[in-house]
Amino acid sequence: MQYSRSDFPEGFLFGTATSSYQIEGHAFGGAGQTHWDTFAATPGNVVRAENGARACDHYHRYREDLDLVAAAGFDTYRFSTSWARVMPDGRTPNPAGLDFYDRLTDAMLARGIKPMATLYHWELPSPLADLGGWRNRDIAGWFADFTECIMGRIGDRMFSVAPINEPWCVGWLSHFMGLHAPGLRDIRATARAMHHVLLAHGTAIQAMRGLGMSNLGAVFNHEWAAPWDDTEESRAAAELYDGYYNRFFIGGVFNKSYPEVVLEGLGPHMPDRWQDDFDVIGTPVDWCGLNYYTRKLIAPANTPWPALQEMEGPLPKTLMDWEIYPDGLYNFLTRTRRDYTGDLPLYVTENGMASPDVVTDGAVDDQPRIDYLNQHLEAVRRAMAEGVPVKGYTVWSLMDNYEWSLGYEKRFGLVHVDFDTLERTPKASYHAMKAALNR
Repeated sequence: MQYSRSDFPEGFLFGTATSSYQIEGHAFGGAGQTHWDTFAATPGNVVRAENGARACDHYHRYREDLDLVAAAGFDTYRFSTSWARVMPDGRTPNPAGLDFYDRLTDAMLARGIKPMATLYHWELPSPLADLGGWRNRDIAGWFADFTECIMGRIGDRMFSVAPINEPWCVGWLSHFMGLHAPGLRDIRATARAMHHVLLAHGTAIQAMRGLGMSNLGAVFNHEWAAPWDDTEESRAAAELYDGYYNRFFIGGVFNKSYPEVVLEGLGPHMPDRWQDDFDVIGTPVDWCGLNYYTRKLIAPANTPWPALQEMEGPLPKTLMDWEIYPDGLYNFLTRTRRDYTGDLPLYVTENGMASPDVVTDGAVDDQPRIDYLNQHLEAVRRAMAEGVPVKGYTVWSLMDNYEWSLGYEKRFGLVHVDFDTLERTPKASYHAMKAALNR
């Protein structure tokens, strides 16, 4: 690594992240069925119809996994709680699920790791999906009940909590593009899901405030949108992509409004009296998190709204076929402060890359990942030098895991996982981060 802990201010927090369904092993501990189990069981949705039933078996191996977090010198561990593990039917508490997160929390604290919790990372209980899931306004109340249940158990020991990871994925990717559960391609469902996920965010923040909790945040995923060429049509297409991907959700929370360019398409499909929900959606938070991986080049298309298409760019790409564009992270950090959050603390809550990692003679040489992290840490430093209040940086992810519709093919981890034996092998990037954080 080109940088060490000493290159950042005292108190700057370095962390790594995972999510529940991707690593825990959903078949264990009495967890209920999720819409991801259903999605994966439908032919064509997921590579080899793979699911999270066993995943990395973190449910049983969490101690050794947290040993890896601690040994590397990470300050924080960003994890998520599974709604269907805590409440298998979405409403009734599961003592075994609550006990698991209790043990996990204590194990983090015993190792000197600050717990950064995410309440929801996409594993909606199937009984709630049957009631319409994110299309149903009632989900805001269901989610508040889940929040009170899990945070009533572990909230007293959290360093920070954010309600929902990457609302764009919950709303657009899952209901418009159909690439994530529930796999819909329906503009009306999309408009409702996008609004209700923010309403649920707000009700969860209010529920946690009611429990006396603090250091609560919001996490958004971002892709820098650039026009394919210099035409006005490409610029307009990129502005629209930026609107529904990047500005819709953060604008709802911090500015209590949605971009007009997005409402031109979604407006007719929004739920009744949606404008009345912004006081809940905009419930104040204590920090803002940004997940960033790539940029997209956008061109117009002769299709119904949004009438745009993603074009292949010229930059080096990760195994996800995502361009490596560190300037996008700098751009988002500076824009977020300028347009949305002011002096509110910002965290990079996810950043990393997939690469074709193999174990050779007991080691994994993933130099491209080290290069990627260096480039993006430099982008963070540039933003901080201009006064952007970035307080932490989190690597996605601790270990290779279930990468949703892509199954187990795409490896993002600092630690290699053999999905047959479940053996963990720290990669060169893990050792590089360890050296950087301990000097």
